[in-house]
Amino acid sequence: MIRNIIAIMVLSCTLLGCSPTVKVQAPSEPININLNVKIDHEINIKVDKALDNIINKSGLY
Repeated sequence: MIRNIIAIMVLSCTLLGCSPTVKVQAPSEPININLNVKIDHEINIKVDKALDNIINKSGLY
């Protein structure tokens, strides 16, 4: 009976001594995120021929 108790105590001490530890720590250097983004865009405007002639004649174009 006493052997079982001692064995349980020794086993529990060894299991508690082997428990993993987790550390949350901030990094020593800042985190750099490099974004290489290329943005292409096209604007298409459709103009009526009559309106296009008016714009060209008045010099707004």
